[in-house]
Amino acid sequence: MSNTARTTHDKQQSDRSGMEGILFTDQYQLTMAQLYFRAGMHETNVQFDHFYRRNPNYDSHQAGYCVNAGLAWLLDWMADAHFRPEDIDYLRSQTDSIGQRLFADDFLSWLAQYGNFDGITLRAIPEGRVVHPNMPLTVIEGPLIMAQILETSLLAHLNYQILIATKAARLWESGRGRPILEFGLRRGHERGGNAGARAALIGGASFTSNVGVSRALGLPPKGTHAHSMVQLFMAMGLGELAAFQAYADLYPDDCLLLVDTIDTLQSGVPHAIRVFETLKAKGHKPVGIRLDSGDLAYLSIQAAKLLNEAGFEDVSIVLSSDLDELVIWQIVTQISQEAPRYGLDADHLIGRLIYGVGTRLITSWGEPALGGVYKLVAVQEGDHWNSAIKVSETPAKTPNPGRKRIWRLYDRRDKATADLLTLDDEDPRLFTEILLHHPSDHTKTRLLRKADLKAIEPLLVTVLQQGKQLYTLPSLEEIRQQRIADVERLDPGIRRLVNPHIYHVSLTPNLWDLKQSLITEAMEERER
Repeated sequence: MSNTARTTHDKQQSDRSGMEGILFTDQYQLTMAQLYFRAGMHETNVQFDHFYRRNPNYDSHQAGYCVNAGLAWLLDWMADAHFRPEDIDYLRSQTDSIGQRLFADDFLSWLAQYGNFDGITLRAIPEGRVVHPNMPLTVIEGPLIMAQILETSLLAHLNYQILIATKAARLWESGRGRPILEFGLRRGHERGGNAGARAALIGGASFTSNVGVSRALGLPPKGTHAHSMVQLFMAMGLGELAAFQAYADLYPDDCLLLVDTIDTLQSGVPHAIRVFETLKAKGHKPVGIRLDSGDLAYLSIQAAKLLNEAGFEDVSIVLSSDLDELVIWQIVTQISQEAPRYGLDADHLIGRLIYGVGTRLITSWGEPALGGVYKLVAVQEGDHWNSAIKVSETPAKTPNPGRKRIWRLYDRRDKATADLLTLDDEDPRLFTEILLHHPSDHTKTRLLRKADLKAIEPLLVTVLQQGKQLYTLPSLEEIRQQRIADVERLDPGIRRLVNPHIYHVSLTPNLWDLKQSLITEAMEERER
């Protein structure tokens, strides 16, 4: 590498560090931060809530819940992010529209000394928990400037992983808990493919083809071969069978063959069976075949019939090709109806299926973004906290103000029946009855007696206390088990793939009254 090329490469690496560090934010966070500094508000203690307003809508089908994800990677970023000298130099070089310095030296000196997240307290709903619209998933408390600057990165780290974890959970449900393989790195949005792979593993994927993420999470990466391997052998006059045999010779105990390069039923499956017979004779157990095109339900049935007749009743059948939760549901339904016509046990066949999902998982096909927001809800003045509100002309978009706690209410069936937002000093476990208010519609209330409930569970945990981590992050397997348990405690109507019921997220009367009084005050301010 020449000196010029090396200098350019080093600069690019430095720029990448800058892009992914504390400057992984929006410009308006920094301009507001300087305003707060100039007004003497920069060390005022504030609270922001992160929440989303509606569940993903994929047009032909909709989600009735989300799965929380992304917290561990956010914490990693916060631990390292700070204003380095080169970041300060860059901000010093910025000018406004008339060429004047945009950021003053005293402000930049403050950022250089205090521009980190050591003063931030963070409470959150743990990863893997089922969550719903308008409930705070992450609560940030700390000095105004750094709490404000955190907004962009927090939303970027959390919203996307929540979106993908939710999609993966729906895939897992529609596939009746059969393994999901995440194959999306080639279709992902550059490094977003890493975050997507992790979120998919939280939400329902068993493994990923992403080698780097697999290594980081302690999982073996999974995959098959590509069509190009068979094409190469064919172009060299060796043929599909020789390609399969070469693969089997090299990986005799991990042999999973892609069988649709030429003709699935006339060539691919018969050739795979011949290779499997050779493996079996040598004491090896074939893994299975992969179908990547055509009518996957019909081909699964016919391939299973051929495999069964050859004595390979239990090898896996991996399905891929633009799968999503609705397509998987249709495949399972069709197999349930048609497999018996061919003398096959439908449940046994469905129990052999594995789903390789790429594009439609990693891009959250149909709903490309989660509407997660970060809103100021309280400001400390002395020993007192003043609640803050932003009034929207659309009532459902008016955030719930103040310092709050979140509780999940379980009915006598041990099903989650509602999530309740209370003021910080309220504990519904001490109530004899609970009046639930709809967050924005005064005509909708619901009364629950203590006898109607089996349990009341607080959802927020303190993760950081003034920059110090107090919460032990769970393992991936613990996160997965939490997700499974939470989904099982939802009513079937909430879990439906199409037109799910709406889960209730409600306010206590005291929080409702606070919200209405702040709205009234804000409207009176408008009239002045």
